[in-house]
Amino acid sequence: MDPLVAAIDQGTSSTRFLVFNAKTAELISHHQVEINQSFPKEGWVEEDPREIMQSVHECIERTCEKLCKLNIDVSNIKAVGVTNQRETTLVWDKDTGEPLYNAIVWLDLRTQSTVERLINKAPGRNKNHLRHKTGLPISTYFSAVKLRWLLDNVDEVHEAFLSQRAMFGTVDSWIIWCLTGGKNGGVHCTDVSNASRTMLFNIHTMDWDPELCRYFDIPMEILPSVRSSSEIYGWMKSGSLAGVPISGCLGDQSAALVGQMCFNEGQAKNTYGTGCFLLRNTGTKPVISDHGLLTTVAYKLGKDEPACYALEGSVAIAGAVVRWLKDNMGMVQSSSEIEKLAAAAGTSYGCYFVPAFSGLYAPYWEPSARGIICGLTQFTNRNHLAFAALEAVCFQTREILDAMNQDSGVPLTQLKVDGGMTSNRLLMQLQADILCIPVVRPTMSETTALGVAMAAGAAEGVGVWSLSPGQLPHVTSERYEPQINSEESEYRFARWKKAVQKAMNWETTEPCYNGSGHSQ
Repeated sequence: MDPLVAAIDQGTSSTRFLVFNAKTAELISHHQVEINQSFPKEGWVEEDPREIMQSVHECIERTCEKLCKLNIDVSNIKAVGVTNQRETTLVWDKDTGEPLYNAIVWLDLRTQSTVERLINKAPGRNKNHLRHKTGLPISTYFSAVKLRWLLDNVDEVHEAFLSQRAMFGTVDSWIIWCLTGGKNGGVHCTDVSNASRTMLFNIHTMDWDPELCRYFDIPMEILPSVRSSSEIYGWMKSGSLAGVPISGCLGDQSAALVGQMCFNEGQAKNTYGTGCFLLRNTGTKPVISDHGLLTTVAYKLGKDEPACYALEGSVAIAGAVVRWLKDNMGMVQSSSEIEKLAAAAGTSYGCYFVPAFSGLYAPYWEPSARGIICGLTQFTNRNHLAFAALEAVCFQTREILDAMNQDSGVPLTQLKVDGGMTSNRLLMQLQADILCIPVVRPTMSETTALGVAMAAGAAEGVGVWSLSPGQLPHVTSERYEPQINSEESEYRFARWKKAVQKAMNWETTEPCYNGSGHSQ
């Protein structure tokens, strides 16, 4: 039996556990559990850290049961990797092992007033004031402001910090700490890709930055240690996989870059999940964008390996728009139904949907934007709206692709794609039409999990997966070629940009009104 490597893929809307053959990269078995999101106030998004861990354990055990039914011995699993929704912020008590508050999800907007305050005090009111160190604009998206909010507004967090019981981590840190023993000797660490999304990490020195920590007034002693993306961090303490090393850790978008085998400078991929994330490998040098993209650490595949960087275009709402049409509007019963509705219309009939539910991310970085649907007539029906929602995902990708082409000066000739939404064939065709370049989707779309399995299997001390170019597995894929003329594509894109302008500068934080229209 070939050695197996497993991956925990903890995303915004679900947790998955997947087991791969380390020689062929074939997916052997997996299990998935949905995660509840709570929205306690407008713009707030939270998840329960206990539920996250419960879902991880459930996915591991169910998958192991499935392997047994396939007559596969779980002792063939030689390593586990962890990949995760990035920036989502947790604080827990190291003595009790309990979370001190819900996880504040990356999409959350409660820190908008903090962000405005920080930008106002920056020289020239420049949101890029810290970009030279972090590669990031000051935004609600990243962990530092969320952690600051927790320390300022949650008594339990503040008290735990004062009595030196508080631990901060992103989702990867929480999972690894819990799986390696929790309050009984759990390992408190993160990897460079996740650390680079906190705004506390210097992407040049590759470590926490004392000056950044002072800027946000974050105590350095609550931060996890920063490790490479491929090394043994610790061992599973309990369950069916007790004793197996945890040896890979990558933020989900970095993991997808690895899983798509984008190891060379200039290679890029776009992942369609809750949000949409286009990453382009820029090699061992960080490239600072002039067009609203982020500079991020892509991966560091071993203690002594160089770090590789990426330019990233981040879109907050992609698959989340389908979830909204389903859960909030009751327009569809299941996410797959949206393709049928959109196909029935075949066009948005002049209707444009800008889903700026959490403001706009790249390339605008405009937290005051809000969602808007425009171009409605008496003719518009829910099919047109479904089509407009799918088009919105494609237009947003086009905006970040244009920015990336301008930054690099070398236009992409095709786009590699992955993520849950890529099973929607209409979306993939629309994407090719709107970008005017082919879209290439691997047949096995779980590239995020594959990427971290590769990192885990290649770690020193595990060594069951080779990342040398000659030994990478061959991946089959399908191609979508553009089918409309570029003039029509440009016209639609110009209308989209007009709609985006109408979504801007909607929500300013002062003065604050409550829902009944009375000033607070």
